Amino acid sequence: MRIDKYLWCVRYYKTRNIATEACKKGHMTVNGQTAKPSREVFPTDKITLRKDQITYTLTVLDIPANRVGPKLVDMYRKDETPADAFAHLELLRLSKEHYRAQGTGRPTKKDRRDLDEYGNSSDDDDDLD
Repeated sequence: MRIDKYLWCVRYYKTRNIATEACKKGHMTVNGQTAKPSREVFPTDKITLRKDQITYTLTVLDIPANRVGPKLVDMYRKDETPADAFAHLELLRLSKEHYRAQGTGRPTKKDRRDLDEYGNSSDDDDDLD
């Protein structure tokens, strides 16, 4: 089975077209070699793919006849992705939320005025000396 079709069948990509584009961009390797979308995969092949800032490592256990349900995916692949890769992604997500809570949008005029007032208040203290 083609690698793009396999990754679509085991639900790593939503469409075959997205899987094909990822192959063309060089985001995946099979047994250490960069894979074209038409590369055939066989049981015991090691697939490494980069998606959403995580490098997934898979071992092909079997080839599905067609796209499988989410509960059946583990019958066709063994996920050997290290847990620290997912921890790193969680750390990135938390660091983005540190400054401003998600959904609050751009800084308001009041936020800007507060920042200006804070910056000017330290300058005023220096003038008193």
